[in-house]
Amino acid sequence: MKDKIISLLAAFETENLGKSFPMDYCLPVYHCVSDENLPHIRHIIQYKNTKQFEADLDCLSKHFQWVSWSEFKDFISGNFKPKKKMALLTFDDGFREFYDTVIPILERKGIYACNFINPAFIDNQELMFRCKTSLIIDEVERGQKIDPEIFSVLSLENPTREQLKQQILKINYHKRDLLDKLTEKFEIDCKAYLKKHSPYLTTDQLKILTQKGYGISSHSWDHPKYNELSLQEQMESTELTFSYLKENNLMYDSFAFPFTDFGVKKDFFDELFKNQEIFCCFGSAGVKSDSIERLFHRIPMEMGESGEKTLKKETAYFRLKKIINKNKIVRR
Repeated sequence: MKDKIISLLAAFETENLGKSFPMDYCLPVYHCVSDENLPHIRHIIQYKNTKQFEADLDCLSKHFQWVSWSEFKDFISGNFKPKKKMALLTFDDGFREFYDTVIPILERKGIYACNFINPAFIDNQELMFRCKTSLIIDEVERGQKIDPEIFSVLSLENPTREQLKQQILKINYHKRDLLDKLTEKFEIDCKAYLKKHSPYLTTDQLKILTQKGYGISSHSWDHPKYNELSLQEQMESTELTFSYLKENNLMYDSFAFPFTDFGVKKDFFDELFKNQEIFCCFGSAGVKSDSIERLFHRIPMEMGESGEKTLKKETAYFRLKKIINKNKIVRR
């Protein structure tokens, strides 16, 4: 019902997107762009193909001014005034397609981007637990007979394939060892998959991207959901990543939450900003402000719709929530 109301309101957003957009900055976030079927992502991310991605960029270029990381920082600090409302393009997770597919498009269009990476996966050392989930679901969908032992691993009794998929999708970071048991049962060799497909960026590629002027920054060590971690675990993952970035001469002045910032309490930010080298951090709550002044929210662009429709819906939702004064996230 909520989505229907927002879609209806979005249809009335006929003004210039940039003028009607309620914030001074637009922060789109993507994970991957590919024209290929990627089994390790396709069941967890609705990634766009190159045509869809370029259409998004063209739409944003029409209404916003693309900025670099230094320009974004200067804008926030009051030292830069763009001609139009600005947009900073961001990517998460450090997938290889950022180097192979995205960068050639951005170079052609003259657009900067920053990719927030998980060092645990760079050089294809490990596969993120949600990517294992996607590979397992891919096997479930093949329609082959499923070993009953798989049901027992998940404490299920004769589930349908859809029920099995939903249960696998529920496996979180702290129970990720279940995914290793399932990949074994399904005879999925993750190490062989990593070697054959190289889903992640390599150290050499990170260096080349940095030399080209693109940003590489922090997305935690191995992509946990932060509201499921203790404060100590949150800081360990964050600080370990900053150390990696610093050692490799990458950007270590920003942090983007893996999954979501939802439910992360004020004490994390108090600890985070004790590190005076950190300029800001990024959430993914869409068009919203936050009681944490240096937390900026990005707009997820992989929701199965065009970039234009996504921005119109975000604008409409902002207007709707403004009526009940619910446009600001308050941390306690």
